[in-house]
Amino acid sequence: MDPKLLDILVCPLCKGPLIYRKDNQELICKPDRLAYPIRDGIPVMLEEEARSIPPEEDIK
Repeated sequence: MDPKLLDILVCPLCKGPLIYRKDNQELICKPDRLAYPIRDGIPVMLEEEARSIPPEEDIK
């Protein structure tokens, strides 16, 4: 994932910063507890494509 792209991407819901999880190929929004997938190197920034992060899952 290009670091410059990470600097400009924000959560489409809250406009907050995202955390890149390389191992899961996801971009994480802590406040909304959503994980946006990265498919073929392209972030899919659609709410309906995002995975809800359960409360027991730690977000780092």
